[in-house]
Amino acid sequence: MGKNLFQKVWDDHVIRQLDNGQFQVFMALHLIHEVTSPQAFGMLKDKGLNVAYPKRTYATVDHIIPTDSQSRPLADDMAEKMIQVLSDASSEHGIEFFAPESGSQGIVHVVGPELGLTQPGMTICCGDSHTATHGAFGCVALGIGTSQVRDVLASQTLAMDPLKVRRIKVDGELSVGVTAKDVILHIIRILGVNGGVGYAYEYGGSVIDAMTMEERMTVCNMSIEGGARCGYINPDETTFEFLKGRERVPADFDEACEKWRAYASDLEASYDDEVLISAADIKPTVTWGVTPAQAISIEELVPSPDKVEGLDKNLINDALGYMKLEAGAPIKGTKIDVAFIGSCTNGRLSDFQAVAKVIEGKTVAGNVRAIAVPGSEKVDKDARAIGLHEIFEAAGFEWRKPGCSMCLAMNPDKLVGDEICASSSNRNFIGRQGSSTGRTILMSPIMVAAAAIEGSVADAREVFNLTEETS
Repeated sequence: MGKNLFQKVWDDHVIRQLDNGQFQVFMALHLIHEVTSPQAFGMLKDKGLNVAYPKRTYATVDHIIPTDSQSRPLADDMAEKMIQVLSDASSEHGIEFFAPESGSQGIVHVVGPELGLTQPGMTICCGDSHTATHGAFGCVALGIGTSQVRDVLASQTLAMDPLKVRRIKVDGELSVGVTAKDVILHIIRILGVNGGVGYAYEYGGSVIDAMTMEERMTVCNMSIEGGARCGYINPDETTFEFLKGRERVPADFDEACEKWRAYASDLEASYDDEVLISAADIKPTVTWGVTPAQAISIEELVPSPDKVEGLDKNLINDALGYMKLEAGAPIKGTKIDVAFIGSCTNGRLSDFQAVAKVIEGKTVAGNVRAIAVPGSEKVDKDARAIGLHEIFEAAGFEWRKPGCSMCLAMNPDKLVGDEICASSSNRNFIGRQGSSTGRTILMSPIMVAAAAIEGSVADAREVFNLTEETS
């Protein structure tokens, strides 16, 4: 019987079964940042331990770094201390550190792929929920907690249970204005925030096959939002073409490709569950509530609690109360205060290119504060080289320095009061963007751009006159 990719990678990296029934699994690549690793280094020091495989660990700063001025020392004393601890620990243990202004700093899930550190067949871990991003390359990529960061630093291994695998096929052809972000929001809407608990998600089908690597990263990035432990896409020629020429790929690239190709799921592989989704059912999608699963197409009305019973009714009531939305009203036209394009979900060059293509000659509404934040110094450099920053600034966006920015409230980019934000990030949890009453509506970058220009949630297809000819 054939094997799926998860089983192949698992077999290549599992070391032994532990007394508690879990398995000890070798981690091929460990990525660290300034939020979850300083405490882990402290734990190592307390135990007198060293980093086992420092050349398999790479450090960057992203969560707490400001995106306006990154001059050191940072204005926030705690942020400065966290960066300094990471820098010092990396130096002490021989870990490569992508410091600000090194040319390689950025969001950890942007930096790994763009440098070619992320490769098919790997096990990858990072103290960050959205590590599943790297699964786009055909690897098993896991978000871990601080105590597990300590374990991996000390042993390069992780204790875990094997996962079930759900294959999610998206077949057909996406309509105009529908992006990878809409695809993953639609999947989470259907399967729910807990639908993937205990699973790895394998994404496939004609829609996924046709995606670029950056689009695939967007899909895999939000696997955790659907409850999955990780998400991946089988490596193919698109994967290899993206990796070709990257700084950290193997010297014998053709030989590496042959090895990588073998990790793809066998045609006769079996799965614990399979889900088929039609591309025709996916529309530009936005969230209305406080989880990524509370989503609807831009054409739909905000759900009514009167149409459901029990817990679902309570969840809808609570979400509507927090979001200050009216049941049965259109989501389109909801006033916004802030527009944010960036994050590990949608902060890559192609995201900004897609937006620049449609906003040139248009202007952000006067009531909207709009920011665009590249995911890495390389993204920033490449965007500037082709003048994207000028297009954004001419339209009324602030073009910031690289970082996680307004995806989460660990840096100065935050909502104030009950401001409502159209965001290309990955979470719309209560308080996620820095205010206990701030509200987040998730959507694709071009939908954020449309909302910024209209001053309210809008249909990008209408705002930018998107047709087959203009796409």
